[in-house]
Amino acid sequence: IFAVKGRPLIDPLITHFPNLALAERHIYKPKILDELSDAFWPGPLTVVVRKRESIPDIVTAGRDSVAIRIPSHPWFRMLLEELRFPLAAPSANRFGYVSPTDAQHVIDGLGDRISAVLDDGPTTLGIESTILDIRNEGKIRLLRPGPVQREQVMEVTGIEVDSDSLSSQKDDNSIEAPGMLSKHYSPKTKLVLFEEYEEIRDQPTRKTAVILQKRPNHEMTGNEYWLSEDGDLSVVARNLFRLVRALDDGRYNLIYVQSATDYGLGIAINDRLMRASTKLA
Repeated sequence: IFAVKGRPLIDPLITHFPNLALAERHIYKPKILDELSDAFWPGPLTVVVRKRESIPDIVTAGRDSVAIRIPSHPWFRMLLEELRFPLAAPSANRFGYVSPTDAQHVIDGLGDRISAVLDDGPTTLGIESTILDIRNEGKIRLLRPGPVQREQVMEVTGIEVDSDSLSSQKDDNSIEAPGMLSKHYSPKTKLVLFEEYEEIRDQPTRKTAVILQKRPNHEMTGNEYWLSEDGDLSVVARNLFRLVRALDDGRYNLIYVQSATDYGLGIAINDRLMRASTKLA
């Protein structure tokens, strides 16, 4: 995995299981995991827990903890059911680049480095799983926002979810979970964020693309694109990486992307955009 992706060994991997019973053989299970499992698994939630020795240190960047998930995709679950061991599986892209959302993206990035692709169409959510640190009883830390939202976790568990890690991660050498590097999800083309269209109204040129959250009401140029018809954040998330990849083909030397409304799923969308814009902005 590390060789194929060009991924640094300091970046831990997520391990996947078909069910919680198998996962329990390889971890020290916090009490709260039962509640989270009942509410969100199978699904886009990853939790960081203490690991047993059966999980090798290379998977966890030498840490005594491991990120685990029970995915919902039927084909992936069928594969996991055939295994009797955890399966380490990150996004199938070159390290640091925009995440893939369909099989062609995987072939474009890794086709000469891997032997097969399991293809069952495009992703349904578009962005990576939520990651929670639940190693300390009675405390939950949000390490990466995603489809499972902070408010949903608090409603299920009755525990405040600390999101300070999203703004306090400074040292890329001490990351606790995948997707926490300050530079990540980045296209080759320079990507710059904006909030309101008026900020960049006079900026676009023939070599500049603009990505809006929803279909605009103003007269459009030929270089404007939108992620949804009406601002539906689930549609925005599903289309985000696909559209950024499509525009990252050499046609443009700059991509402006409008930030999402900063609530609910928009928090996860903005997290990806901020990390993508860090690399070259």
